[in-house]
Amino acid sequence: MAQLIADRRDVDFVLHEQLEVAELAKNSAFTEFNRKTIDLIVNEARNLAIKEILPLQKISDEGCVFDAGTVRVPEAYHKVYKNYLDGQWLAMGDTPEWGGQGMPKPVCLAASEYFHGACNSFMLFHMATHGAARLIENFGTEEQKNQVLKNMYAGKWSGTMLLTEPDAGSDVGALSTVARRNPDGTYSLSGSKIFISGGEQDMVENIIHPTLARIEGAPEGTRGISLFMVPKYRIKADGSLGEFNDVVCTGIEHKMGLHGNATCSLTLGGKDGCIGTLIGEENKGMAAMFHMMNEARQMTGLQGFANATTAYMYALDYARQRIQTKHMTDPADAGPAAIIRHPDVRRQLMIMKSFVDGMRSLIYYNGMIQNRCQLSDSPEEKERLKNIEEVLTPIIKAYITDKAFEVCSHAVQVYGGYGYVEEYPVAQLLRDARVFQIYEGTNGIQSMDLVGRKMGMKKGAAFMAYLEEIRSTIEKARNIESLRPLAENLEKLLGSYTETAMVLGKAAASDKVLNAFAFTHPFLEATGDLTMAWMLLWRALVAEPKIGLKKKDDAFYKGQITTARFFINTQLPVTAGRLASIRVMDGAAIDMEDAGFGG
Repeated sequence: MAQLIADRRDVDFVLHEQLEVAELAKNSAFTEFNRKTIDLIVNEARNLAIKEILPLQKISDEGCVFDAGTVRVPEAYHKVYKNYLDGQWLAMGDTPEWGGQGMPKPVCLAASEYFHGACNSFMLFHMATHGAARLIENFGTEEQKNQVLKNMYAGKWSGTMLLTEPDAGSDVGALSTVARRNPDGTYSLSGSKIFISGGEQDMVENIIHPTLARIEGAPEGTRGISLFMVPKYRIKADGSLGEFNDVVCTGIEHKMGLHGNATCSLTLGGKDGCIGTLIGEENKGMAAMFHMMNEARQMTGLQGFANATTAYMYALDYARQRIQTKHMTDPADAGPAAIIRHPDVRRQLMIMKSFVDGMRSLIYYNGMIQNRCQLSDSPEEKERLKNIEEVLTPIIKAYITDKAFEVCSHAVQVYGGYGYVEEYPVAQLLRDARVFQIYEGTNGIQSMDLVGRKMGMKKGAAFMAYLEEIRSTIEKARNIESLRPLAENLEKLLGSYTETAMVLGKAAASDKVLNAFAFTHPFLEATGDLTMAWMLLWRALVAEPKIGLKKKDDAFYKGQITTARFFINTQLPVTAGRLASIRVMDGAAIDMEDAGFGG
């Protein structure tokens, strides 16, 4: 039977061989999570994903229904949601104090890969809930935590993020939602929000909306924004639900994909008034919200990756079964061959595999960094690990979602004409994947964050910590004869990359600043290529000593080295060309007169 969603052998390789996650069990925080337990968890996640969540994917495309302020999700969601909650999957990595399971982060990500790969529309409701709960756990008062956290982590209540407004998209500081102080310490909110994933739905009893607004009299721009906890239904002192809180859904968006997740327009504060309570300090809302946004950005990367790995699994299976055209070197009287034997199809599958493998390693590795930071007793080590995570976040969000869409596009191409037909799964995966490049700050904004903030963060210490990790892997690979050419090629690219980073950084601090920022996205793409090559070389480094130990595993381990070879030797030369073009920094995009664009 063909693998669905993810290659389980590869999931195990990253968890147990590349990252050695079970080693965390030596620490008291993760004592119970030995390899046997981890494997059982991934098995259960895979079973739930394939047997129950995956059948929702086609159903989800029929969409949600808006009816006079209410939103009905596809009926089939309800039973699966109950089973998802019964398995306590929503808070699997969170503290037991509020109902979490305390699992290692890479294990949570492996489970989530299966869940999101099965049906992102269904899972998007729960991703926002988790982020909103984490936000309140980190910044809320004890009263707020006691009011909502157990119900949110249990999935009885859901959560969202009310940030975007019709006239304030990426420019959050331009928001117009107002909060007015009440004598009892609460606030009355009024305004409109758009593009709110899961802003209204019928799977839960209540919805908690972390909401950005400006208190009357607060400064303009982001420095005057505060954050509020706004429930759909007010919460009484005993925890029961009170009256409707005047958070009105005025419609849902008709999207290109992800039809099964309601993206809502909401109006706060009409006839009855919308009441919220302050989360954190006044005028410090953006600093708090960025914690949720960073988690959301990392999870958006996982969403894109999940669609990519599913698309790859479908394309690989199809290429093995689809018989068409005689192979180029077969005898003249030979019949048609499986298309996986044809060179161009193999090229596309190698592109897909190299990205999917590298993405998986990067996402799980980032989770491992978070656990290592949590467990470290060294302030210096904690700082170093946090620095690496800071640099990796825009790469995970932007580069992975860009390349995930590319992988899904290759899957359509492997299917040929059938790929463009909606009866086959890859067309929907392609449509669903497109929005991840836009979610949580467009990928252009992520590239500006990488160049404008992360490169210079802490006087360059964050960026240097990231580069040192790459250099460490190169040095280890250089000591293995079969990997030395790959290590040297990657080292050469790294030298070109660091030179380009200096040129770009210098330009960004000069009168060429506009030219520099016209090249931030190409630089982010080059950064992602470098990171993929690093992850693939690391994989090869782990795999190489194991070749010949067990014959049944040889093809897998050799495949790790071949994949690294393919990416480093065929993709990185393109990256080198991109870096060269950045260093030239031609200003055509800036110099073009507006009228010169035509129209």
